[in-house]
Amino acid sequence: MFAPTRPLPRPVGDDAGMTTSEYAFCTITAVAFAGVLYAVLTSGAVSEALTNLVVDALSSGF
Repeated sequence: MFAPTRPLPRPVGDDAGMTTSEYAFCTITAVAFAGVLYAVLTSGAVSEALTNLVVDALSSGF
């Protein structure tokens, strides 16, 4: 049979989750990334490329 084991000792500094400043930093980073992605996807060149891709796919004649 298995011998009973003792629980592992907890670390001195308990880092169970993100602190408020980490949440704020991650939120700001995510919003900035979303803004850059939105700007790229709504630019004229990308919009035209996506439109051409959809038109070519729909007119392929499958």
